[in-house]
Formats: sequence, C-alpha cells, structure tokens
Amino acid sequence: MLSAFTNSLKIPELRQRIFFTLALLFIARVGANIPLPGVDPTPIREFFEWRAEQNQDDGNDILGFYNMFTGGALLNGALFALGIMPYI
Repeated sequence: MLSAFTNSLKIPELRQRIFFTLALLFIARVGANIPLPGVDPTPIREFFEWRAEQNQDDGNDILGFYNMFTGGALLNGALFALGIMPYI
C-alpha cells in the first residue's frame, strides 16, 4: 500500500490533485476553529444544552446532528460553521 502511494506521487497531475485536496481540507479545518468576530459562543452553547435537556432522546435533534457534521463548528460560532454541507 505504501508503494502504491509513493507511485501515485510520481505522477505530476495526481500529485498536484492530492496536495490541492489536502490543502483544502487543512483550510476547512482551520476555518472551522476561527470564531466569528462579534459572536459570543456562550449563548449558542447554552441553547444547545437547553435543547439537550428538553429532549428525552439524549439531545439527538437536527441541530445536534448538524453540529456533529460540522465538527463542532456550529457550537463554537466558527467562520466555516456551514462546513461543506451546502456543496454536498
């Protein structure tokens, strides 16, 4: 498997696409950790905790699932809180 990966890096176009994809993933993860200026994440967290208390099914509601898919960015009020969901 390691030899297949090293062979894939020998092809210039494939190498460029792999590095471009890794760069986009890196930018998305960094942007998911940058908080929006002027947005206090404390009320967002309190709202999620309140929603979890209201639901008897351990907080498994649509906002909880969306927060899970964004990697917690929605809960933190992050810059890329939408993640890649609009593009899927």
